[in-house]
Amino acid sequence: MTTSRASRGRRPSRPSGDEREAAILATAERLLAERPLTEISIEDLASGAGISRPTFYFYFSGKKDVLLSLLDRVAEEADRAIVPRPPSPIADPAAFWRDVLTAFLGAFGSHRAVTAAADAARATDPEIGALWSRLMTGWVDRDAAIIEAERAAGAAADGPPARDLATALSLMVERSMTALFTGREPVLDQDDLIDTLLHVVLSAVYGPAA
Repeated sequence: MTTSRASRGRRPSRPSGDEREAAILATAERLLAERPLTEISIEDLASGAGISRPTFYFYFSGKKDVLLSLLDRVAEEADRAIVPRPPSPIADPAAFWRDVLTAFLGAFGSHRAVTAAADAARATDPEIGALWSRLMTGWVDRDAAIIEAERAAGAAADGPPARDLATALSLMVERSMTALFTGREPVLDQDDLIDTLLHVVLSAVYGPAA
């Protein structure tokens, strides 16, 4: 078999640091779909990414660090999918809140293994629990500001403090979607999930007439 002059002696390209990190994360997500984090070894992650164990530690301190990065990336994906906060009063509240709910369902639903692993770990791992809490707090703050603006514009109904209402609604959405992604009962059917959550959000924020 002949070898062209252009390819003869060419050294194979080496993956960059970003490519190696991405390979580790992709391997972790693939393995999490097959078994829990506790049954995944550093060797599994390094081998799947095509790197050595010492090289793995150049990018991550351990398996938990990998899961934290995965969860952070899924949350960023959800945030990017959410439409910018509109001025109040919102012209079409149903469409706006549906887009918000769909963004979360799309992002976390596309990475169910990560969501399930993080949900299982946050109860016993303070760092993962803290990240989850920070993410939830950010979304609560955002929704509370929207509810306050809608009330000030005369569009939303009076009720509990905006932040309390946003907290209750965010917890409802988070638990409902997590139950769907982890298969825990009771669980809403995925085909009905968005419509059901949207009905509750609109009723709570704008009143039963909404």
